[in-house]
Amino acid sequence: MGNIESDDDGLWTRSLNGEGDAFGVLFDRHRDRVFRHAYRLSGNRHDADDIMATSFLELWRRRSRVRLVEGSVLPWLLVTTTNVARNSGRTAFRHRRLLNSLPRDEAVSDPASNQHLDGQIDGDAARALGTLNAVDLQLVSLVVFEEYTIAAAAAVLNLTPAAAKSRMHRARQRMKTAIIGELRPTPALEGDRS
Repeated sequence: MGNIESDDDGLWTRSLNGEGDAFGVLFDRHRDRVFRHAYRLSGNRHDADDIMATSFLELWRRRSRVRLVEGSVLPWLLVTTTNVARNSGRTAFRHRRLLNSLPRDEAVSDPASNQHLDGQIDGDAARALGTLNAVDLQLVSLVVFEEYTIAAAAAVLNLTPAAAKSRMHRARQRMKTAIIGELRPTPALEGDRS
């Protein structure tokens, strides 16, 4: 391969022309960032691996519709990763709900109760991110975690920069409220005081 392009434009064009090695270079270039993004959204490594793999599969499957932003395929991948993570979370919720509705023998333990988050901070962040709607989650992910400018993130999400700035402010407020609400102790009821 010898010549590695500095941006994704050339690699993407080559991969669209059937060069698997070019797609492999794109995967190697962006997999770590996509994995970290998936991990922040899912809260555990196993789900993040699955989400990352699905995101790259979607990149290939939808290759004729992918838009590069500022010469990079990464913003498209990050938005797709956000959507895949949300779908994965909904699937896991439905699965847990189904398991909880099944009759149980007291001697059998709940397999979901044995799972744990890799860290409490990751869990708090994942819950706070879970309070955002899809567009705000994608915007926060691009701006805060992936350090894109608000203007670049707005272009990816088809927003005006002013709308993106306003949405960012509201999303940060919702996340802050969610995190502070979890840290604040529950007030004692009047009759419970000793």
